[in-house]
Amino acid sequence: MSNTSLPSVVVAGGAGYIGSHMVRMLAENGYHPVVVDNMATGHAEAVASATLRQGDIGDRAFIGDLLREFRPACVMHFAAASLVGESVVAPAKYWRNNLVQTLSLLDTMLECGVKQFIFSSTAAVYGDPVEVPMTELHPRQPINPYGQSKLAVENALADYGEAYGLRSITFRYFNAAGAHPDGTLGELHEPETHLIPLVLQVASGRREVIARFGSNFPTRDGSCIRDYVHVQDLCDAHLLALRKLGEGAASTVYNPGNGEGHSVNEVIEAARRVTGHPIPLRDDPPRAGDPPVLVADAARARGELGWTPKYAALDTIIAHAWQWEQRQHKH
Repeated sequence: MSNTSLPSVVVAGGAGYIGSHMVRMLAENGYHPVVVDNMATGHAEAVASATLRQGDIGDRAFIGDLLREFRPACVMHFAAASLVGESVVAPAKYWRNNLVQTLSLLDTMLECGVKQFIFSSTAAVYGDPVEVPMTELHPRQPINPYGQSKLAVENALADYGEAYGLRSITFRYFNAAGAHPDGTLGELHEPETHLIPLVLQVASGRREVIARFGSNFPTRDGSCIRDYVHVQDLCDAHLLALRKLGEGAASTVYNPGNGEGHSVNEVIEAARRVTGHPIPLRDDPPRAGDPPVLVADAARARGELGWTPKYAALDTIIAHAWQWEQRQHKH
């Protein structure tokens, strides 16, 4: 059976961390993934032999040609800029990349008759939590330009659904983590800002020490608590959403989280267990705007999508990420 007879799915940002795991999962589940990436932060080797077209999602001619060529069942969007700190000092980049480019993509999709969309949003749209765990009905009051730009797209999707019949499923990510269980795909950011890879870089000798930002939060051990979800489980949720849209489901929003949080201290302890490395710790002052606890209530995703995380244990998430870190930096 040739690739062309398989249903196509366009994966914008498919050469990035989550996107590349999605591309592999689609290929393993009877789809033909078509990767669109401007390679600003993507890695061509991450998509292996998948169809890769380099360009911007905001380039109407490029996207139009691609959609007419592949006639995808759905477009998945992983192509955002996503560093909260950077968004505060460079908001123009975030508004342009995350909102303007995305609106252009949606307009081109409608022009080409593609009306199914899966969007990577973020828990940053909620802002400071007023209740934990957070359901999809939690107030949306983002406190940085990154969260604001994602919320703007969510609002546009609601309007585009009403007016143009575009059906979309939005995922508000908490903390994607881990790596492919076979060790061949993982997180590769420059600069790296995520806790788990940073801790593991200490274990592999690439960093001297891990910084803990604040140790007097009102939590069980004084360090921040976050909801870590394995990248494979996140992609599973997207695959279920793709099938659901294919069956005619209405637009909706999901929080794909484990529903249990782990503190910074617990992540560092788990990394010490998994790697057998002491992992020295340095105490730094807390960062502005870091809420003490961010944990998802994922009941809606579990109930409506039938989603069950397979790799929920923190040690498993860290063990998979450690395999990847060791492969990257053999010494």
